[in-house]
Amino acid sequence: MIRKLRTRLVVVCMLSLLLVIAVILGVVLATSYQGVVSDADRVLALLAENEGEFPVLKEDFDWEALGPRRQSQELGYEIRYFSVLLDETGAVVETDTGQIAAVDEETAVDYAVQILAQDTQAGFLKDYRYLISQEGTDTRVIFLDCGASMVAFRSTLFTSLWVAAVGLAAVLFLILLFSRRLVRPLILGYEKQKRFITDAGHEIKTPIAIIQADSEVLALESGENEWIQDIQHQIRRLSSLTNDLIYLSRMEEDQGRGKFLPLSLSQVVTETAQAFQTMAKSQNKSFTIDVQPGLAMEGEEKALGQLVSVLLDNALKYAPEGGEIALALARQGKYFRLTVENTAQGITKELLENLFDRFYRGDVSRDSSQGGYGIGLSIARAVVQAHRGKISAVAKGEDKLLIAVLLPMNHPLEGRRGFHGWQTRKKPGKETVT
Repeated sequence: MIRKLRTRLVVVCMLSLLLVIAVILGVVLATSYQGVVSDADRVLALLAENEGEFPVLKEDFDWEALGPRRQSQELGYEIRYFSVLLDETGAVVETDTGQIAAVDEETAVDYAVQILAQDTQAGFLKDYRYLISQEGTDTRVIFLDCGASMVAFRSTLFTSLWVAAVGLAAVLFLILLFSRRLVRPLILGYEKQKRFITDAGHEIKTPIAIIQADSEVLALESGENEWIQDIQHQIRRLSSLTNDLIYLSRMEEDQGRGKFLPLSLSQVVTETAQAFQTMAKSQNKSFTIDVQPGLAMEGEEKALGQLVSVLLDNALKYAPEGGEIALALARQGKYFRLTVENTAQGITKELLENLFDRFYRGDVSRDSSQGGYGIGLSIARAVVQAHRGKISAVAKGEDKLLIAVLLPMNHPLEGRRGFHGWQTRKKPGKETVT
């Protein structure tokens, strides 16, 4: 949990920084590019007004109108341009390449034909900004060399990206370096909370045992009555809750440190599920078991059995009379996929988001009269996380809840001779109890 919290902190910080840098660079580079385009379009408009030639300007010409990059009377000597005039049939009337050395007449005509075929009024062809203007019935395509401006823009772009990448790497290093200190108070608080639950649970066990013994002595002396029976019932509930809390705390403390042994997952799931068949039948509920045989992994057998038990107990509790429950186990890629599906009512988004939280009850129907305390699915999640797996809950239609568990196949043990003796037993298959 703490590792995930630290990872999320790093990811959120980096994504936030990346978003800010992307917005800043985007605005700066877009503004720079737009400046190049605007200045080029102003010069092209000036050339178009004078039939593709730079005009002889008056001494009081307003250079400010050409933009900040062209505020110079040397403009006519700085720019490189060429143009092609075509008649209404597309035949070339004249070409003007006197102001550029890199383009000959044949290339200029080829560029003009390409532009007319695109049917665009203005744009870029390579590093040439072009503009189409009408001169009577003829069409002139004017090209302005923006090579120097585009080279400067690309240089700025690559430099900005390189600096941003280095900056992000440096920030990532610093966040990783200091993130331990940032989450240390949370780690300490979380560890204290788990120790408190474990210690308190063990301390509570003693008075519970004493109360239970006293109630039994009292029942022997004065006989059974409804008050003693109620006391014993509440003792059993409190004892069950205490044991669940201690078990949950132990699973969370031992995550990644448990001693896993080779086991037959198919056998564990089948044997645990079969214990619920009679209960499902007595409640008039359909119960289907579909387990792929021969699936084996390394894990804690008792914990995995508890996982299956919790999921089936939850399904039986909240499936209405006459409802359907289905358990399935199969290989899925590099995982074993265990699913428990049951008919349910009142499946909401809130329920799915909080289903695995401690003591969560989605609605009034999930009250104590159903038994349990809303902690079973928290235990299921802790078991799955201890085995480096994933657990999720989704709604199938309006009246079915599906809980899916993915357990990694750490070691391919299937087929190993004498493996826990499961080859000698009856292979699990598909059966239905109604």
